[in-house]
Amino acid sequence: MTCWLKSFITAPQESEKSPVRRLIGEFSVYKLYAPPVRGRRTLPVIGQPQPERADAARNRRRIIEVAARMIAEHGADNISLDEVARVAGVGVGTVYRRFGDRAGLVLALIDDQERQFQEAFLAGPPPLGPGAPAAERITAFLDALVDRVVAQQGLFVQLEKCGKTIRYSGPYRVHHVHLATLLAQACPQADRAFLADALLAPVNARLIAFQQEERGMTIGEIKAGLAQLATVVTCGYSVPPGGSRR
Repeated sequence: MTCWLKSFITAPQESEKSPVRRLIGEFSVYKLYAPPVRGRRTLPVIGQPQPERADAARNRRRIIEVAARMIAEHGADNISLDEVARVAGVGVGTVYRRFGDRAGLVLALIDDQERQFQEAFLAGPPPLGPGAPAAERITAFLDALVDRVVAQQGLFVQLEKCGKTIRYSGPYRVHHVHLATLLAQACPQADRAFLADALLAPVNARLIAFQQEERGMTIGEIKAGLAQLATVVTCGYSVPPGGSRR
């Protein structure tokens, strides 16, 4: 497994030359896996390849459905590609060729919701989508990202265990560029790349699980804390043109 490959439909509300759009165009590593398809409006991720034979498509869908059911029943920690293949009634080689490894299967399972989430913050209604002030969009984005992570918490825990190459590429990179773009509008003198990382750091599955289980925090409290953090960053951060914070 090398990296997560972006899958997203064109959003006319966003500038075609925006940083996020340019980033989406950078995922040319997809060409290592499959040739571009003329007229296609999405780039498939691992687990959602280019148009395929009907039997191959059925096998892929069957594998994903079985994996999702097994995770729901036994937890993401206990998923085995060999067992998925057995229950799905396909060869082990089919699963490995299709998904590469367990990380690839995890990414395929989270792809549909991730694509919907990205469509919402790039092209949906404000304040998450375009049309609201940048500071409001940052808070709305973090709020929605918490929901996104909690909805598939077990899978995101697995993703975070895959190592930094996977953890900080793919969806994280798209989220980072989106936040950095909004930060450039909300506080143009700040170090937007660092602040984007700082805002994203608390929104990870293992930390949220710890906050819920060990600290007794509700999702509402976690979101409120992130909103406070975003307010401090966007309203209280001041950096002179020369550099140091004051």
